[in-house]
Amino acid sequence: MTDLLPFIAGLPKAELHVHHVGSASPRIVSELAARHPDSKVPTDPGALVDYFTFTDFAHFIEVYLSVVDLVRTPEDVRLLTYEVARDMARQNIRYAELTVTPYSSTRRGIDAEAFMEAIEDARTAAEAELGVVLRWCFDIPGEAGLEAAEETARLAVDLRPEGLVSFGLGGPEIGVPRPQFKPYFDRAIAAGLHSVPHAGETTGPETVWDALTDLRAERIGHGTSAVRDPRLLAHLAEHRVALEVCPTSNIATRAVTDLDRHPIREMVEAGVLVTVNSDDPPMFGTDLNGEYAIAARLLDLDERGVAALARNAVEASFLDPAGKERLGREIDTYTEQWLAR
Repeated sequence: MTDLLPFIAGLPKAELHVHHVGSASPRIVSELAARHPDSKVPTDPGALVDYFTFTDFAHFIEVYLSVVDLVRTPEDVRLLTYEVARDMARQNIRYAELTVTPYSSTRRGIDAEAFMEAIEDARTAAEAELGVVLRWCFDIPGEAGLEAAEETARLAVDLRPEGLVSFGLGGPEIGVPRPQFKPYFDRAIAAGLHSVPHAGETTGPETVWDALTDLRAERIGHGTSAVRDPRLLAHLAEHRVALEVCPTSNIATRAVTDLDRHPIREMVEAGVLVTVNSDDPPMFGTDLNGEYAIAARLLDLDERGVAALARNAVEASFLDPAGKERLGREIDTYTEQWLAR
């Protein structure tokens, strides 16, 4: 197969499933660790490679939370957010919906309004200086329970920053049933936010059904186990409920045993709207360009097929109609110019 990496590298892209803290590069993590020497996170970027090797999903959550603990001041928040956008710009990511977990910061003592100001300052600077449009998904850390859900809903509805477009639910699925979060999603949806919970990553398709039924999900984070239920796949395809697929993440957290067994092909063949994403890229040793290359191999795609994947992300995004048309046109123009060389 043709080497698609050069094409992918220049392709304008949107990303819909990528975590704020989980996108911190080794350089930024080591800088934050040096600021906070009481942390167990290594300050040596090389040592972070071993630190970010996970035995299972529970271990990933443990390591992830140790990095979360490095973000302790509004200045840390602003630095992290802007640097994430800088890494996105290098990959020609034009638009991203960044999953932010404000509860993790406010419970560590960061003032909620200062937190909002920090991410918004970084957002406006990233768009003006880097050409990257950022929007926020505020998500509930499921492992922290209903207290976290209440606080996240309050922050999303009462202190809603300009860039906020959606409301999510992350963290472990096992032992954290989706239906208990219904009242908080109801509040967020009533306030005009979109519903984008994680579901079906480390649990079965019943979790995806719960997300659709109780949380009124418009997109599903991961949804890996949906392929076990043909009726669910048909429902997702019929209603254009996109799956936010993150191949390398699924291997790193042991949700899927190896890439060649990843269910992305079954999803596509069922007619589901599939988007490709990087989740927590530095932690998993990947980036969005790498995930597109993996998807292209698993799906036997050429340049037009890869461009179609990029358009899927634009379609499934919460970008405004004019922005969708503009980014879709940019993808098409780039592809035609590449193929005409």
